[in-house]
Amino acid sequence: MAYATPDVRDRSRPMTREEKKVILASSAGTIFEWYDFYLYGSLAAIIGAQFFTPFPEATRNVFALLAFAAGFIVRPFGALVFGSLGDLIGRKYTFLMTIVIMGVSTFIVGLLPNYYSWGIAAPIILIALRMLQGLALGGEYGGAAVYVAEHAPQNQRGYFTAFIQTTATLGLLLSLVVILMVQGYVNGNYPDQPVLDAAGVAVVGADGSPVMQKAFNAWGWRIPFLGSIILLIVSLYIRMQMNESPAFKKMKEEGNASKAPMREAFGNWTNGKIALIALLGLTAGQAVVWYSGQFYALFFVQNVIKVDSFSANVFVAWSLILGTYGFIFFGKLSDRIGRKPIILGGCLLAAITYFPVFGFLTKTANPMLYHAHQTEIVVTADPADCSFQFNPVGTAKFTNSCDIAKAALTARSANSETDAAPAGTLASVKVGETVIAGYSGAAADAADQKARFDKELNDALTAAGYPINAADNTTVAKAQHFFDIFSGQKITIVLILTYLIILVTMVYGPIAAMLVELYPTRIRYSGLSLPYHIGNGWFGGLLPATAFAISAQSGDIYAGLWYAIVIALMTVVIGALFVPGGTHKKDIFADSK
Repeated sequence: MAYATPDVRDRSRPMTREEKKVILASSAGTIFEWYDFYLYGSLAAIIGAQFFTPFPEATRNVFALLAFAAGFIVRPFGALVFGSLGDLIGRKYTFLMTIVIMGVSTFIVGLLPNYYSWGIAAPIILIALRMLQGLALGGEYGGAAVYVAEHAPQNQRGYFTAFIQTTATLGLLLSLVVILMVQGYVNGNYPDQPVLDAAGVAVVGADGSPVMQKAFNAWGWRIPFLGSIILLIVSLYIRMQMNESPAFKKMKEEGNASKAPMREAFGNWTNGKIALIALLGLTAGQAVVWYSGQFYALFFVQNVIKVDSFSANVFVAWSLILGTYGFIFFGKLSDRIGRKPIILGGCLLAAITYFPVFGFLTKTANPMLYHAHQTEIVVTADPADCSFQFNPVGTAKFTNSCDIAKAALTARSANSETDAAPAGTLASVKVGETVIAGYSGAAADAADQKARFDKELNDALTAAGYPINAADNTTVAKAQHFFDIFSGQKITIVLILTYLIILVTMVYGPIAAMLVELYPTRIRYSGLSLPYHIGNGWFGGLLPATAFAISAQSGDIYAGLWYAIVIALMTVVIGALFVPGGTHKKDIFADSK
């Protein structure tokens, strides 16, 4: 049969200049879309303070993380909608829809009034905008992966789709760089602003003076969101220049297009089984390694080992710069040895090394905190008094004495163990040889008891070497500017984080080509999008909040890593048994029916 275009007839030839331009344009547009999506993740703590003002800090952190995760939760639904459109009307026009939804939603976040201005409507609208972003991203990735793979030579699919894989990391890097630049300018040129409560009234400290915050935290955080409108215009221009995929055009010319791609992709066991294997044997493990190495690592450095946000962003940004080429390296390597061994190897390495690596990160970035962890801390409490403090809607009140004690220790990044006490016993905390009596939040004098408990706990932890007063901690890593990384401590931190990024590149670099090769052209967009976005949207997107809650419950700042480790090991086992090998040799143009 004579195909409509020469590029479809011979996919082993080198790519033409026009095809390379198309792939570059697709990748550039996807970077901008990831930038929009990850601005929120990079600014989650600041945004949480603006939109979840009424809640306690610990609840606010979980709520902010879950608002971030909301965008991931809806991604599979975006995959269903836009995946079906991509297989019905084409890759190019679906691309245009997703970029518009993403860009406009991001711009509106920059304009959205905070809690004290609009009350409960503000966080509701924020979460709705996050969900729109997630829907758009649910259609974006599958389209980008399919679009590039269907333009690439058969023996270089891993290499060329790896450029799409870099876009998520480059989008994160771009968001961090923009944030650092805006943060430095705003804080350097504008005065601090008072912290406001839910009613818009300035919060007053114990000495009667207003509590202050940096100008960037008060209003400067909006600038990166508002500036995204420029990226939207550029992205739209780039997308308009692209041509339709040659595989899609060939399929339409031959009359082989699916009339119901979703039903065909998931409505029978033959294709449904592929989606299930792809999810549990590939994308679930890939997702938890991806989010552990990038977002949870950033959250851990900032919120658990107490490195200031500017320095944490600098260290993570440098690790992204150093590690990003790994996507291209492993994508190209997968063209030679296959996708499966690289992806599963990355999952296995992550599962084996996460505990020692994150422990070494604590020891390096905050030696004072690490050495304080050597002091034994024991919470003695009635087991029935200890709850699992995962509060996704922010409405639960944890007033039991055990819950209060564990929450207080978690907020101070203290490791502890729990000993069972007889029923009805009020919880106590033993730091070294010092015992601090707990209290019930339901007690009539709870406010006075809290003040007493906090003071005694802070004094005991300080005596044990904990850096309760951040200003007294001279050991914690701190970067004065973007290039302030050239000391033994800071370089080591960057290298540790770079190792985590390399694991990310192993599992993520070859995954796009692998998923494309599992499906025929007629249902490719729909088929690969759903398992990818369930894996990354649910398994990966919920990782930060889940890991945080596990650590709080167990009393161990590293316990949350078990979530990623267990899922990564599950993927290794299922992938080894059921995921087909040798897909890198497949001709994806031969199987279009």
